[in-house]
Amino acid sequence: MSSVGDATTVVDGTTSASPHFTNSKAPISEEPHKSRLEYSAANFATAVDYMEEERPFFVKISKDGLIGALQKLDQQLRAAGRNHVLSTKEPTDWIGKEVKPGEIGLINHGGLPKVLTRAGRYPGMPLRNWWARKWSGRCGLSDTVIEFNGLTVVQVSQNQAAVVSDPQNHVFVIKNSGFVAYAIEGTYNVLSIVDQTHLPTKIQDRITGVVLGWSHEVTMKSSTGSGGDKDYVVALFLNIPANNCAILQKGDDLELLPAGQHFITTPNVTLRGLFTLGENQLEMPTKDIFTRDQVPVSLTIYLKWQLTEPLKLTTHGYNTPYDALRDKTQSILTQIVAHLDYSSMVKQRSLGPDNLDDGTDASSAFLDALRTRAMDDLVLAAHEYGIIMKDLAVIDRQFKGDIAQTMDKLTTRALQAQVEAATSREFIRLTVQNVDRENSNKIKQEEGALAVARIKAQTQNTQADVAAYSIVAAAEAQAKRLQIEAEAQAKATRFAAEAEAEAVRLRAAADAAVIDQFAREMELRRTEISRVRAFGSKAVFVPTDGLGSQLGSAMAMGMAAGLGAEGRK
Repeated sequence: MSSVGDATTVVDGTTSASPHFTNSKAPISEEPHKSRLEYSAANFATAVDYMEEERPFFVKISKDGLIGALQKLDQQLRAAGRNHVLSTKEPTDWIGKEVKPGEIGLINHGGLPKVLTRAGRYPGMPLRNWWARKWSGRCGLSDTVIEFNGLTVVQVSQNQAAVVSDPQNHVFVIKNSGFVAYAIEGTYNVLSIVDQTHLPTKIQDRITGVVLGWSHEVTMKSSTGSGGDKDYVVALFLNIPANNCAILQKGDDLELLPAGQHFITTPNVTLRGLFTLGENQLEMPTKDIFTRDQVPVSLTIYLKWQLTEPLKLTTHGYNTPYDALRDKTQSILTQIVAHLDYSSMVKQRSLGPDNLDDGTDASSAFLDALRTRAMDDLVLAAHEYGIIMKDLAVIDRQFKGDIAQTMDKLTTRALQAQVEAATSREFIRLTVQNVDRENSNKIKQEEGALAVARIKAQTQNTQADVAAYSIVAAAEAQAKRLQIEAEAQAKATRFAAEAEAEAVRLRAAADAAVIDQFAREMELRRTEISRVRAFGSKAVFVPTDGLGSQLGSAMAMGMAAGLGAEGRK
């Protein structure tokens, strides 16, 4: 689409992707999630490039720049038999008004514009014929707007837009281009040069405070014939951020305008509103609602939503999603509260998704109604308006009126009685628990003492068993030691006896083996010496055989008789 147009509705918009509502009077379908909306990709008006049409003495500035456009305009004026705009004066280099490179000089020739395009000095009177001419100054070749005696020059750069009114009062917008025009009848008026990136007026949602975009209105003064001038809006510029949109209206038709930089010049197209497509949340107070027992209550609602189809919302006559949700929420909550009593509502303090999980409490009627009806109904209603309902909660409520005060007193008394009864029950329960705890502690103490005694007895038994085992083990060890010693001594004695016997046999054998008489006699003497040495020199040896044996018995009897006589004394 061209950036310059006559009767242009939207410029720089996405024409192929902009949905256009063409049947705003169609009835809404009975299906809860569908509506009979027909959309097309057509714009309200066909964009007409103002420069594409052949207009007298209107030249577009092309790659030749401003000088080339002035030359083309001068040729058109000469061909039409009118006064040319380029001056024929030749520059000098020594005196006069100076025109530097990159500038043009302006001369008022009897009310007609004359332009000096060549750099140099232009001497005045009396060196040149200046009697009908007047020097009017210099301008830069890159100046945005030059207006001089019917000659109009407009050159706009990036992000700039010029709003111009032609001699027929047609308003058009030019961007990233320029033109040179000479008005024979009327004038080309440059109404405004707009910076599309930084529009002055910020548009916010009056409810949520979200920035929806920026706008700028261009006005034109018009004389009403009653001696005064009035300003009329001839162009509207919009800068719509990402994830936002605008709704335009032309008669009964609506059109969705996406994010971007746009302007509107067609007078029968109006801006219906700007909307955000992101999530929004708000605390909304409701009007007074009467319970079943005629107690007025005011609720504070928390809502969270997201607008996905702004055309549906605008079709139903709402300017903001809040307006649609407010009316529907008020209606749904009125129906719910009208079936509830004051007592069932006052028992619950916080109502929302966090405490909607358990519906077994008998006092949660309001929560049940909110869970089963309010959210479901709001989801369906919001879908008809193109809104996705994300969350709903009742965060506060206030009861009003004398009835509420009376009911509050009665409810307070009832609650106090319940609290007292609950306190008494709790006291009894705690007392019983304390008694049970004491009994349990005593039982545990007795059980502990019994366990200690049992452990002590087991310890003593274990110690006795250990001592007895030690004694038995010691006795067994002693007996075994004695047995071993006796056996060892017996074996030693037996071995000694056997050795002695063996020695005697050996000696006897040795003695028997001695044949010499002298050797035998010497052995007897040695035996006698050994016996005397063993018993002493005073020992008397009594023979045990023959006559000596009898003498020994008589001596023994005599000694015994002597000892008996001494005993009687």
